[in-house]
Amino acid sequence: MDFNSQRTSRDDAVRDGARFEDYRRPGDLIDSGHPAVAAHATQVAAQGSDREKALRLYYAVRDGLRYDPYNTPMKRDAYRASATLAAGHGYCVNKAGLMAALCRAVGIAARVGYADVRNHMTTKRLSDLMGSDIFYYHGYTEVWLDGHWVKATPAFNKELTERFDLKPLEWDGISDSIYHPFDLGGRRHMEYLAYRGVFADIPFDEIRDAFRHYYPRMSRAQEAMPLGGDFGAEGALEASRK
Repeated sequence: MDFNSQRTSRDDAVRDGARFEDYRRPGDLIDSGHPAVAAHATQVAAQGSDREKALRLYYAVRDGLRYDPYNTPMKRDAYRASATLAAGHGYCVNKAGLMAALCRAVGIAARVGYADVRNHMTTKRLSDLMGSDIFYYHGYTEVWLDGHWVKATPAFNKELTERFDLKPLEWDGISDSIYHPFDLGGRRHMEYLAYRGVFADIPFDEIRDAFRHYYPRMSRAQEAMPLGGDFGAEGALEASRK
């Protein structure tokens, strides 16, 4: 596949031919029908409007699961929402998938989308592994609220943003929640470069093959897990040096 040809300026390109009803159903990786996912969603979402439920789920995923770009093996089973929930950690792609699954489990339509972003604030170790400061196929969730799609990015837990000296990514369920362009000190943080489309389920094969193309060194490590590391500790140390 020519991965660069999949880049677009549109944030609503439906790449998999999904219909709206598909955003309510369980998928292979967005397994909203899994008993653990359904039980967690019901417990966290509680009662109220779809927006109130979605907000509770967002903060549960954002802060209840530690952001960890190192320890998700590049294997299909590791990207299932139920597996991410059980692991208690993940990175943007599988945390966004979990958010979509939890929303669907309580009757809220949700899908996943991807963008290429330049991260000006990553750690040296991760940058060296990737060989780039561009995060290809950065994952986020789109939630259907009040008749339109709203972006939610439950990736960086609050503790992590504090260690990196970043603004926590809040969400009100009305406007899009996407990465801030600057950190608390006014330094460039995240720059959106292009979009990769929206999907009813995580396009695992495409993401795996794209990572092999863009990040050959990191992909080899991910496919030969375990790969350890503490991204938050690295960020706190490097932020203290600036």
